[in-house]
Amino acid sequence: MTTCCVRAYVTGKVQGVWFRRSTQEQALQIGLTGYAKNLADGRVEVLLCGSSTAVSLLTEWLWQGPKGAQVTHVTIEVLQGHRAPDHFATY
Repeated sequence: MTTCCVRAYVTGKVQGVWFRRSTQEQALQIGLTGYAKNLADGRVEVLLCGSSTAVSLLTEWLWQGPKGAQVTHVTIEVLQGHRAPDHFATY
């Protein structure tokens, strides 16, 4: 299996609504590694690594997020040659 990694920046009402934890739960269910962390500017940064199918599924989910989130924009950056972490963390 070829592993791909993407970095996403999620904008909107995404802090204080369990966005990071929900992203972690979704990622673990479909076998992705990476992280989700709050940024000082109010966005959430998400690193997703795994199969391209699973990464695509979760990047689509980022547009919705958990109940209470109001996502207005998601920017995706494909990372070439990025070493995939062995777990999914929240910061």
